[in-house]
Amino acid sequence: MINYIRRRLRWKLFLSYLAVVLVGAFVLIAAIEFAIPRAFGRHLATVGTFGRDDHMMMESSGYMMDNLFVNFRTAVTEATLIALTAASVIAVGLSALISRRVIAPVRDMMHASRQIAQGNYGRRVTLPANRPITDLDEMGQLAYSFNQMAAQLEESDTMRRQLIGDVTHELTTPLTVIKGSMEGLIDGILQPDQETFQQVYHETARLQRLVTDLQELSRVEAGAYELYLKPVDLGALVKQVSGRLRRQFEDKGVQLNVHVPPGLLMAEVDLDRISQVLINLIGNALQYTPSGGQVDVGVRRKNNGLLFTIADTGAGIAAEHLPYLFTRFYRVDKSRARAGGGSGIGLTITRHLVEAHGGQIWVESAGIGQGSQFMFLLPVTPGTPLERS
Repeated sequence: MINYIRRRLRWKLFLSYLAVVLVGAFVLIAAIEFAIPRAFGRHLATVGTFGRDDHMMMESSGYMMDNLFVNFRTAVTEATLIALTAASVIAVGLSALISRRVIAPVRDMMHASRQIAQGNYGRRVTLPANRPITDLDEMGQLAYSFNQMAAQLEESDTMRRQLIGDVTHELTTPLTVIKGSMEGLIDGILQPDQETFQQVYHETARLQRLVTDLQELSRVEAGAYELYLKPVDLGALVKQVSGRLRRQFEDKGVQLNVHVPPGLLMAEVDLDRISQVLINLIGNALQYTPSGGQVDVGVRRKNNGLLFTIADTGAGIAAEHLPYLFTRFYRVDKSRARAGGGSGIGLTITRHLVEAHGGQIWVESAGIGQGSQFMFLLPVTPGTPLERS
């Protein structure tokens, strides 16, 4: 029985209320037994309204006084017992009602948590309808927080399932091509010439890029890397990265313009990570800009930070895609991205790296065929020399 009560919060609350009632009853009974006789005698002793003959009569009538006190005590006890019984019944009823109302949401959350633990992430706790969160008590706010947690778990599980599906699809495509090519070589359908070997090599390289990107995404999302911060002239870095990619722009026939104001644009950053960010964004602009177009890369001071801009005259992005562009494996044009060899997670990695530096990144586009503009802002650490002439 004791173990049963220990495992039931409802019974604990009920017994706590009952203990309060019993203590109150004990105090009341003690008062009847000990306090009333003394008080009765004290008040009789102070009575001064009796005459001498009356006092003599009272003194001579000890039996009557004893009988009066007994009757008085009996009446007080009877009235007290009636009041105590009624109070106990009401207290027990209210205790049971209050305990049930307090325990109901707790029990609901307990059942919901068990279902969530079994994988049913759509389970929610019932909340009072049409009531703002600020009007809820602590238990209601706890239930609201529980529902928020469940919603986040459901979203995470959905993303996990989507990630598994996307990764499976991305791995299947190059593996299918490689397997088909090798079977063709074995059966003699394909000739072991340069074109066949080049195709196998291309798909193998694509598969390797995907695995590398997945490993990098796993590290940046888990924060399993360390930033090696040091003062860097980011204007010079923009020129350096653009110079490394200029040959690719020339081969495709896309003009690359670099806009860096004179003077130093210093900030404490991880040189390799910010270089990776710039390579991802400039390479992405090149991928979606057709021959004859142009890409403008620049950096300038804005408020207490440095604003980087990578603008292109390429395909553009529809408004409905902009909020999801930095989500892993999200593509505006899936067929074109796969044909270009993109893994769909480069922008996700870029966002994590920028945010790891305390910055923010976003994209703007006027629509399809109007080009796009990627921008990210890095804060400047106080004390870092930042000059612009």
